[in-house]
Amino acid sequence: MSTVITNIATLVTNDPTLERGTPLGLVRDAAVVIDGDRIVWTGEAGRAPATDDRVDAGGRTVLPGFVDSHSHLVFAGDRTEEFNARMSGRPYGAGGIRTTVAATRAATDTELEENLTRLLAEALRQGTTTFETKSGYGLTTEHEARALRLAARHTDEVTYLGAHIVAPEYADDPAGYVDLVTGEMLDACAPHARWIDVFCEQGAFDGDQARAILTAGRAKGLHPRVHANQLSHGPGVRLAVELDAASADHCTHLTDADVDALANGTTVATLLPGAEFSTRAEWPDARRLLDAGVTVALSTDCNPGSSFTSSVPFCVALAVRDMGMTPDEAVWSATAGGAAALRRTDIGRLAPGARADLVLLDAPSHVHLAYRPGVPLVAGVWRHGVRVV
Repeated sequence: MSTVITNIATLVTNDPTLERGTPLGLVRDAAVVIDGDRIVWTGEAGRAPATDDRVDAGGRTVLPGFVDSHSHLVFAGDRTEEFNARMSGRPYGAGGIRTTVAATRAATDTELEENLTRLLAEALRQGTTTFETKSGYGLTTEHEARALRLAARHTDEVTYLGAHIVAPEYADDPAGYVDLVTGEMLDACAPHARWIDVFCEQGAFDGDQARAILTAGRAKGLHPRVHANQLSHGPGVRLAVELDAASADHCTHLTDADVDALANGTTVATLLPGAEFSTRAEWPDARRLLDAGVTVALSTDCNPGSSFTSSVPFCVALAVRDMGMTPDEAVWSATAGGAAALRRTDIGRLAPGARADLVLLDAPSHVHLAYRPGVPLVAGVWRHGVRVV
């Protein structure tokens, strides 16, 4: 059955050829036609073809579904006390992950999947139609493979993150843990994942260790992603570019050489403002990256420790307020930018042939995502051509 959504005040297509001065390809007084799970037509409402069904957008905005290209949703437990202490003055460090590791190992499969689906439903209500998620809270072969199997039931964008931190059992033998991550654990996890990631940071894995882990994953058919330069300057960003990683994520502490590397490569800089908000850390300088020509994505980094938000609209507002992005840039980065970070061309845009993932905002413009922060503006969501909200 074909459906036209018409009477759209502003349609965000992410086709930059449609309107100068913005990457969003805005169409005013627009309509979009869905047939099955695909977009088959977009344009001015008065020129829309006949369809089987009709939805009146009521003079509101339609944009592509948000693409959340960085999350950690397979976990158990709660870190409220850690957050409370941090807001009372304790700095954030990588070691808090061990708290979630203990809780996740102790949880049943049912408990983990129930929490995962709860968070996915929460994100969907806020307009997220595509998400990536990682392992990384098991840190044993059994528990990492379990996390990936559970995640793969709900998304194709699954990332093996055995190299989140060194497992507690290997605290005195990090080289032994790298051997595990690149050997037995990788063998068990690779069939369930598309990506491999590593936390390249002080307190986690150094550049040489990260290179070995990503190279081993690539040999097993997994494509690299990197947690890079979040807490300090380091080799993560340039390693990501060198290995053609799809994304370098966080990108808070950058040298000019890091920015140049991103600008001259194909690696997307994925910024995660929820983490800076929740840790009172220095904000990434999105303006610096954009002015250098770097492709930027925005994502939630939803996790129980450093960014417990599933709201892409919240991250859009933070990026505009505190990271130097314009509303247009932030919306593009949360849709088309996220698609680029997953190396996808079928999502993050509304054009013939794209997947019919759409968000209807109760607002006349996409700018309201930043203009009205914290307000639940999502009035409807279509995923694979089916209205789900």
